[in-house]
Amino acid sequence: MSEDNADLQEEEMSCNAVVQDVLLQVHEEETGKCNEIQTISPTSGPSQEQSPEATNGELEEQVNEPVTEEESPNAALEEMFNDVRKKEAIEQDVTDEETSQRGKDEKEDRNSAQVSCENCDNDITESLVSGEINNCVSISHDVNDKEDAEEKAVIEVSAAEASLVYTATPRTVFEDENSISTDKPLNLAWSFGMNSNIPIYNLHDEEHQVAVYVSAHTAVIHDFTLNRQRHLQGHCSCISCLCVSEDRRWIATGDQGPESVIIVWDSFSGIPVHTIFHSHPHGGVIAIAMSHNAKYLATIGGGTLQKVCIWDWTSGSERPICTAELNAQFGLQKYIIFNPEVETQLITNSETQVIFYSWDNSSLEYVAPPLNDKTFNKAVGVFSQSVFDFSNVRSLTATSAGKLVVWETTNPPSIRTKSPIKPHKKKALKLMHLQKDAITVLTTHDRYYVTGDTRGHVKFYDQQLQLVNWYSHLNLTPIHSISFSKCPPIAASEKTRYPEDCSIKGDQFAISNFIVSTLDGMVLHVFTDGTMLKKVLQEPTEAVHALACHPSKTQIAVGSYNGILKVWDYKDRKSFVSRIFGNDKSLHCLAYDPKGVFLAAGFTDGSVLILDAVTLENETKEAFKYAKGSITHVTFSHTSHHLATADQEFTVTLFQQIKQNSGGHTSWEYFARYRSHYKPIQNLIFGIHLDSNEPRLLSLGRDRMLVEYDLTNSSKDHLVIQSSDRIDQSTVPQCLVWYPPLTKESFILVANDEYKMKLYNATTKMCRKTLLGPTFGSPIRKMEVFSSYSQDTGKGYLVYITDDKVGLQILPVDGNPHKTMALICHPDGVANIVCSSDGQYVFTAGGKDCTVIMWKTNLQSLEAVASLGGEDLIPFYGMLPGGRHGALFKELEDYFYYAQLRNQGIDTMETRQVSTHIPLKEVPFIMRALGYYPTEQEVEHMLNEVKFSEYVNTGQQVTHINLGDFIKLYINHRPAFGLCLKELQQAFQVLGFTNENGEQAINRGHLLQLLQTRGEHMTEEELADYLTTLLGLNPEGGNTEIGSSNSTGIAELLEQEIPEEISTDVLAADILGLPVHGFDEYEEQSQNQEVAS
Repeated sequence: MSEDNADLQEEEMSCNAVVQDVLLQVHEEETGKCNEIQTISPTSGPSQEQSPEATNGELEEQVNEPVTEEESPNAALEEMFNDVRKKEAIEQDVTDEETSQRGKDEKEDRNSAQVSCENCDNDITESLVSGEINNCVSISHDVNDKEDAEEKAVIEVSAAEASLVYTATPRTVFEDENSISTDKPLNLAWSFGMNSNIPIYNLHDEEHQVAVYVSAHTAVIHDFTLNRQRHLQGHCSCISCLCVSEDRRWIATGDQGPESVIIVWDSFSGIPVHTIFHSHPHGGVIAIAMSHNAKYLATIGGGTLQKVCIWDWTSGSERPICTAELNAQFGLQKYIIFNPEVETQLITNSETQVIFYSWDNSSLEYVAPPLNDKTFNKAVGVFSQSVFDFSNVRSLTATSAGKLVVWETTNPPSIRTKSPIKPHKKKALKLMHLQKDAITVLTTHDRYYVTGDTRGHVKFYDQQLQLVNWYSHLNLTPIHSISFSKCPPIAASEKTRYPEDCSIKGDQFAISNFIVSTLDGMVLHVFTDGTMLKKVLQEPTEAVHALACHPSKTQIAVGSYNGILKVWDYKDRKSFVSRIFGNDKSLHCLAYDPKGVFLAAGFTDGSVLILDAVTLENETKEAFKYAKGSITHVTFSHTSHHLATADQEFTVTLFQQIKQNSGGHTSWEYFARYRSHYKPIQNLIFGIHLDSNEPRLLSLGRDRMLVEYDLTNSSKDHLVIQSSDRIDQSTVPQCLVWYPPLTKESFILVANDEYKMKLYNATTKMCRKTLLGPTFGSPIRKMEVFSSYSQDTGKGYLVYITDDKVGLQILPVDGNPHKTMALICHPDGVANIVCSSDGQYVFTAGGKDCTVIMWKTNLQSLEAVASLGGEDLIPFYGMLPGGRHGALFKELEDYFYYAQLRNQGIDTMETRQVSTHIPLKEVPFIMRALGYYPTEQEVEHMLNEVKFSEYVNTGQQVTHINLGDFIKLYINHRPAFGLCLKELQQAFQVLGFTNENGEQAINRGHLLQLLQTRGEHMTEEELADYLTTLLGLNPEGGNTEIGSSNSTGIAELLEQEIPEEISTDVLAADILGLPVHGFDEYEEQSQNQEVAS
């Protein structure tokens, strides 16, 4: 035995000299009376003990059944430890060297698993569970060799102490919160907002007030005392349900995404300990509950055919113990709860039906007793929530009519025989009217029934349903959840100031502190001793689109459709000023002026307000209202003298600041407006003229028009258009920004819907460069350039959003996929993005998920990722199928040399001059040979890109291109995901008709006419030449490079070869010769590869 192990053994034996059967204990920090060290008792399987049932006024005793101790709330943890013990009991003794090596391997596995869970990639696997659970203490029961057993115990206890789950205390989760983790390019730093439709749970309520709630796809553990957050990241879809264990140690979350993931978290350490994938493939998880002993989970699926599943998550299994399918006539079951005394009993309810369940290891039975207004000749109302009675005989369900339905177990006629009682077979016993207001919450606490209603009242009833206490002064909107502290209240005495109960004596009503959440996003902490109320959260419950960062201070302005405007200090995470405009004034966009003096707000009703940036008071007597539709964009000029807005009516409106004659005061007035687009405006930006300090104003629309306005020559009520350019042929532009001055030439950067980023000359609007943009599931929707960039190194950074992701891009853009990254920020859609003035923080608004997430940037991490991807052409070789040694690269080399032969003449007998360059005129032919078929405009853009690439520096045009530059040109210009049959099918839907077979088709004559008259139309000779070549009637070859066609008899020949009705498959496969069946597979494979990158 080594000296280290010997020391450990002596230390352990001194602490456990009298302990023979080692009892595992969960170490908790002693922060109050409720945080006592709990001894874990072994558990085994679901309890089969039947609840005593009333029979003829007497209790029927259960005979021949052992009496067991009450299961500990930490039975789930003990179950995991028992599994480890059983495995260790049959293992052979291992040497010190093997044990040490195993500890190192487990530590590496644990670290890698922890990093993977933080990346929000949802790649949480069972290795993490083994990394955290299998490290828990396991003591060998082999006592044959006392010395070896003691040595193993010491080694395994030390390994258990290294486990974060085993050693964690309630404060562990915030121990490392002094500094935000910045190991990734973007790191979640703070979450503003929550999902008010999911209950909030009180985790701890002693020295620190800690609660857990849901924000988009993240569960947030929030310490309101220290104002800290711990984010539980692991879902790729928005979390749809949340529950906690009775002792608040375990948190379970579920989502309704394609993978329908369930994750169980350790609330003490914030570590995920178990993950279940594809729990409910159809519809995801809409409700979840955890048994009293934390061993089992019960979930309800959200599919058309709902399914209820029971899971033993402590066993590590990803399959349910038992399931039951529900009839659709029961309605959407969206509430579920375990019997706290007997975990084999459950209740679920929809708005119209309550269902009772009983399960064992093989089956899940349920009964859906009927109840309607005719049952008791009284209006029942809509069901909200249900609970089990303290006697286990009855159950209660609250309704929107202010009533409680009392359910009682029915005893069959054969009860006098030895037939067992089935506790889930219940019927409605009575309907009790409690109040006029609808009951929205029904729960139990400390032998009391607790209700919350639509008037914001919280009421306590005893077991006879007599009112004991009533919190009617909370002044709340409808209550959505009530969660009590696990710390018992201080006993009532002369020193306490609990409210009086409803008895004649008026005794103090001592109850634990609790948290109340409402449907309007308010969270209230109620301290019962003294009845002190503390509002801990007030979050928007409607969409959040409006964001603006202060140009010089650490402030972020957030506006919601609730009409609430809040300004936060994002360094201190505190809101210091707010204003409520009302529900009829929904904020859609915000903008600070460059000096930070004004804050402009655009509303969905078309009004515009200019506010003081400090007080949020109006700078004008009343709001400007010139638009009929919502204001979509607001922006200030660099001088702060102009404000421009865009609205849903495709109109740009300009306001200006004027000086008053007296006192030098300024005011804002309407200047002019112009409807410059015929489709929605995507972006509206101010710039600066290169030869002066005058502002420039540009707008970009979905109509592909880039419009610049002449502000100098514009006058009151007359906004002059300086230029209007169609910048693209078929793609739809999504956003634009001013490209930072990294080069001598000034550019405008535009991202389109085909994953391309294009640089346009800021003066001529010529397309100077086309580059492959980020390909993470959807195109870029909006982007912002960091104000900090380096002209010396020629580097800058850009942040962008897609449909559901936020990402970073290194500038200059060159198509290298390793220079960009993205991660999920708002699975249901991201609405807006802004960045702080120093580029250290990025803010994303989730729109309908009502949240704003703050991200801490780490640009060095992104640079490290880019450097690992390789330099020069290495990243581009990797984007070719097979890489540099693949068939495509070899084919490209052959085409490159063939182009040189073609340029020098096929029939010449002179000596060939082999070069590393080819003329630019050969580029289109090689592109088509490689399977990329550019339009004439795209060919022009490609040639101009190479031709003028050195013009600013040398004043000369480039006439040749080498192989490396050609590879970059090919990768950046080709379609991001190859050929797509869906685009061809879309065109046929617009231009064609549906034939007898239900296929989209087009007449032969109509197609030939379109090819000669629309778009980049062809001449009759060109069309005849191309079609005969494609059909093999005039194959390429012979003495000339391109075969010449004889027009004699071409029309009759084409009529014979081309059918009268042409479908998409006929055009793609028979005429163009494209692999029709491989289109979709190629596109899906390409998308998966790009998203994975």
